[in-house]
Amino acid sequence: MIRKPVKSSQIKSVGYEPSSKMLEVEFANGAVYRYHGVEDHDHHAFVNAPSIGSHFHAQIKGKHKHEKVTAK
Repeated sequence: MIRKPVKSSQIKSVGYEPSSKMLEVEFANGAVYRYHGVEDHDHHAFVNAPSIGSHFHAQIKGKHKHEKVTAK
């Protein structure tokens, strides 16, 4: 999955696959997680939020099944 850099102190990059509704998040510490069942409008709101980190903690984390992909 191709991730694009974002402006956040907590999150380095974000990728999204609309067909599988999978969100991939690379954190500043190098860890990468995939979040399942993320709707396109939720992804759009996430990457366009004034604070990506705050939006992640309020709207993504704990609300979607996830898996760790890599660690630095």
